[in-house]
Amino acid sequence: MRVVSGIQPTGNLHLGNYLGAIRNWVRMQDEMDDDSQCLFFLADLHAISQPHVPAELRAGTLEMAAALVACGIDPQRSILFNQAQVPQHAELQWLLNGTARMGWLNRMTQWKDKAGKNREGQSVALFAYPVLQAADVLLYQATHVPVGEDQKQHLELARDIAQKFNNDFASDDAPVFTLPDPIVPPQAARIMSLRDGSAKMSKSDPSEMSRINLVDDADTVMKKIKKAKTDPEPLPSEAAGLAERPEALNLVTIYAALRDMSIDAVLAEHGGSGFGAFKPALGEVLVEILRPISDRFTALLEDREALDAILARGAAQAREIALPTLDATYKALGLVRG
Repeated sequence: MRVVSGIQPTGNLHLGNYLGAIRNWVRMQDEMDDDSQCLFFLADLHAISQPHVPAELRAGTLEMAAALVACGIDPQRSILFNQAQVPQHAELQWLLNGTARMGWLNRMTQWKDKAGKNREGQSVALFAYPVLQAADVLLYQATHVPVGEDQKQHLELARDIAQKFNNDFASDDAPVFTLPDPIVPPQAARIMSLRDGSAKMSKSDPSEMSRINLVDDADTVMKKIKKAKTDPEPLPSEAAGLAERPEALNLVTIYAALRDMSIDAVLAEHGGSGFGAFKPALGEVLVEILRPISDRFTALLEDREALDAILARGAAQAREIALPTLDATYKALGLVRG
């Protein structure tokens, strides 16, 4: 079993990033047996498909690497790298562009959403983004790819490209590409803004009080939780009572995710309590879980040499794994290489 997954290298990581994606990666790594392998990459090549600030991309890539390690990704057990250090990703994408079809890409939901009405003004990279995603997993003969609801279509496209390539250029008994299967992670907690329970927690929100950052110290975490928007009613005894109370639901969801409890179990424990009692309890849980992550994250960012070494070592391992697939692809296409 070989699992491959990538994440955009955005900076200013917050609680939503951790509970929504990173924690699932750590659990996946920890559940792997000795014959299995995880490759996790920072998708910096994907980031240039839309306008970006180069210095911010570089900083965000290092921050994301530090965050993944701080949260529990072990570079000795998993392969952690950024795409730009493994040029085989871009190389395979070009080779697969001959197999991918315009009609397939035109139907991609994320292309429609991101391009909006100004399709002619978008970059070719944004349009071809799904082909690079296909290359990301096919390059390593991934057997499984973690997917959320918004990524299922992309994995289906990767399988279509792999199948068509195998049909066109390989024999049935010696396919070039493995068709990866999806892994649907446990439902990730949907973490909302501390100021607006109807909006996702986001680094782009101008208010620092809207989010818990991974680098926040204990006093800052407690302050933000105590000032989080709520309503005057006490907590109900069951989840149905939170239906029209988005801010209350958000705080209970955070507590439940951190403690690995169901919402009903949290309410069985805290139902009837006011937020004057519940908020400090939530703050204590947050501080307990985030303090070691924050300390490790800060230490890694201050040790740039160690961080660069982790990414360089992971990239070298990734390049070694990728080489046979790339060679087989060139050979199948009839391309002559020195």
